[in-house]
Amino acid sequence: MTDLTLALHAFRPRPTGPLLEVVLDGVGLGCGDAYDAVAQAKMPNLQRLMVREGRFMRLKAHGTAVGLPSDDDMGNSEVGHNALGSGKIVMQGASLVDSALETGAIFAGAGWHKLEARFATGTLHIIGLLSDGGVHSRIDQIMGLVDGAAHRNVKRIRLHMLLDGRDVPDGTSLQFIAEVEAKRQRLESRGVDLQIASGGGRMFVTMDRYESDWSIVERGWRAHVLGDAAKFHSAQAAVAAMKAVPGGCSDQHLAPFVVVDDAGVPVGTVEDGDAVIFANFRGDRAIQISRAFEDDVFDAFDRVRRPDVVYAGLMQYDGDLHIPKTYLVAPPTIARTSGEYLAAMKVRSFAVSETQKYGHVTYFWNGNRSNKFDETVETWLEVPSNFPPFDEQPAMKCHEVAAAAADALRSGLYDVVRVNLANGDMVGHTGNLAATIASCEEADIALGVMLQACVDRGGFYVVTADHGNADDMALRDKNGAPIVDKRGRVAAKTSHTLAPVPFCIGGPAIDATLRTDLATPGLANVAATVLELLGFQPPADFQPSLLQPH
Repeated sequence: MTDLTLALHAFRPRPTGPLLEVVLDGVGLGCGDAYDAVAQAKMPNLQRLMVREGRFMRLKAHGTAVGLPSDDDMGNSEVGHNALGSGKIVMQGASLVDSALETGAIFAGAGWHKLEARFATGTLHIIGLLSDGGVHSRIDQIMGLVDGAAHRNVKRIRLHMLLDGRDVPDGTSLQFIAEVEAKRQRLESRGVDLQIASGGGRMFVTMDRYESDWSIVERGWRAHVLGDAAKFHSAQAAVAAMKAVPGGCSDQHLAPFVVVDDAGVPVGTVEDGDAVIFANFRGDRAIQISRAFEDDVFDAFDRVRRPDVVYAGLMQYDGDLHIPKTYLVAPPTIARTSGEYLAAMKVRSFAVSETQKYGHVTYFWNGNRSNKFDETVETWLEVPSNFPPFDEQPAMKCHEVAAAAADALRSGLYDVVRVNLANGDMVGHTGNLAATIASCEEADIALGVMLQACVDRGGFYVVTADHGNADDMALRDKNGAPIVDKRGRVAAKTSHTLAPVPFCIGGPAIDATLRTDLATPGLANVAATVLELLGFQPPADFQPSLLQPH
């Protein structure tokens, strides 16, 4: 049996009050101009924490600090919560896939071999987010799969592409479709039939998460599998037609479409005998469509027919539930996380968020593990989210989440209360500046409720974020100036940012200050910090604590 015992800290006694740990999702520290919703918002609670000398610092939340390939890669909620919970910098999905494509290992594994059984007579279908945003997928990896398949004599490939406009600028969908068209023309001379068969916007088609709205997945199923959606002769024509509708439509919210031939017949529905790859590397928006293909018992919607296919994920999106059963690249193994140690030490914890971020304070926090480490000391609470668009209700469920956390703090039943407030990220993704400012203000009110409950119990708190988003709501030119369209409107930014995030500590039970000697402190340093605050000596393989040594 693995020894998960933590030694007591030599200089920091185990506190009697509870620890409150809050993640302000998507709240980065930006340039502070008019398009920085965090700076523009009235957030007195966060601001008070950020001016306390020795109790505030900035943390790196993107790129190599969270296991992504380069510092040009934006952080995201998945890798951010992995780092916050594990205390380690772990090579993440995109890096693992890059390596597997570069070495060819992706085409030599058991997952690919299962797909190969269908290639002789069937079609290879690739479903995924067509984008270079690097949060859920990358177009170069999708093209790498296409090239690898073509090199291995796969003659018929159909792409079912979800359009982004969220992790990349809105309107770039046609640019990525053009890249696919160029690839199609190159492969045609080699006798490979590559076509886009269906698609739609990521927030309206296929890519739901945490079972927030199964109708999103159903629309994708009907388009990809059944060929039941608005019909066009090309993906370009589909996008152009939808964007020509008065009022327009962003890439991420485009309706499902199906590409048909001259006779009006879909060019690539998923049929018996085919092979299917879901080409996203991030798991949260890949699990439900995977279940639709794999589950024998399924009642989320009427599948009409379930084709006999070999289905594989680019990665396994849930290791505990084995979703999907077949995958091409093994996910990162994150063992001995802070949650696992605390459960072994019988530290009582309470984790709460609304649906949109519930998996982040549970599954991702615990190293991509769905189940609790110890049911007797861990309590999880999910507050059901509203349906999008979230800019119409920018408070989301932050006040309900805060009330639940405050109750948990005051109950005396828990040593650690862990919270995610989704507002800054989910509303920030809409591109609505005014709504995002309002969402940050609502989140700050909720933060104040929790801080007061923590103080009332004589506890202490850690407040941080997982990545930037709300801190920059404008697309910018190379000089950092907002880009303005012909109508004089600033182009909205809907993606994450490269901004650092705040890290604050405080409370009546705390006597610590933060160190200043670390070159680039990041999210992975938080776990050791929390363990020290709880009176434990952090494991040697954790990134160092942010607390000033005694």
